[in-house]
Amino acid sequence: MKTALVTGAASGLGYELTLLLAKDHYKLILVDVNPEALEQAKTNLLKDFDVEVITLVKDLAVPNVSEDIMKTINYQPIDVLINNAGFGLFGTFAETDWERELAMLHVHIITTTHLTKLVLEGMVKRGSGKILNMSSLAAFQPGPLMSIYYASKGYMLSFSEAIANELKGTGVTVTALCPGPTQTSFQQTVSENTTDNKIKFNMACAKSVAAYGYKAMLQGKAYAIPGGFNKFLATVPRFITRNAAANIVRKIQTKNRNS
Repeated sequence: MKTALVTGAASGLGYELTLLLAKDHYKLILVDVNPEALEQAKTNLLKDFDVEVITLVKDLAVPNVSEDIMKTINYQPIDVLINNAGFGLFGTFAETDWERELAMLHVHIITTTHLTKLVLEGMVKRGSGKILNMSSLAAFQPGPLMSIYYASKGYMLSFSEAIANELKGTGVTVTALCPGPTQTSFQQTVSENTTDNKIKFNMACAKSVAAYGYKAMLQGKAYAIPGGFNKFLATVPRFITRNAAANIVRKIQTKNRNS
């Protein structure tokens, strides 16, 4: 039986991806910081699928948590790794909370990169494996008022494409999923001020985004952008100045959250 490890697996895109893995009869190792939601996800999976489910309550913002995860599962071989965990933060960089931003950098960049490295060695030795990294449409331009989030997603896209190229011919593939706004709990956790309006325009459902990303991962695509309009938006920064792109993003963020 093949084994899949999914971070941020208790809800949203992570949970939808675990459902697809369960349908394909993977043994599931689910990682999330929310113990109640993680236990509920496990209960639902065991009710609907004949699969083995292991749950790990881990805070991916903690240093060296990737090593801790691998030790906990006795370094067992991972056939599919889905680095889904993440969150956002709205506000000007001069005023946002550094501890929250540091946690974001750990989750989006340090932990994801380290966990990928720890799993990748075994995949290459076995000559097979698939990795899906959660990037974003935000990766294609700078993002005023969500500067750390946009920058970290840009890193994830670049990192994923680079190692996907390095891995050609090994039997291992890496895919960066770059969705636009998606109906998950993400939008409820972006703003410190919960009275701010949340993004509603061009909102996709998590199930369809997960299905698109899962198919792209199975096909070994280097990156995947769900939705025709999102594909168009990803190309726009190529044809305007980066300053113009930043100005557009700032206007959109301000309008969607404060109008």
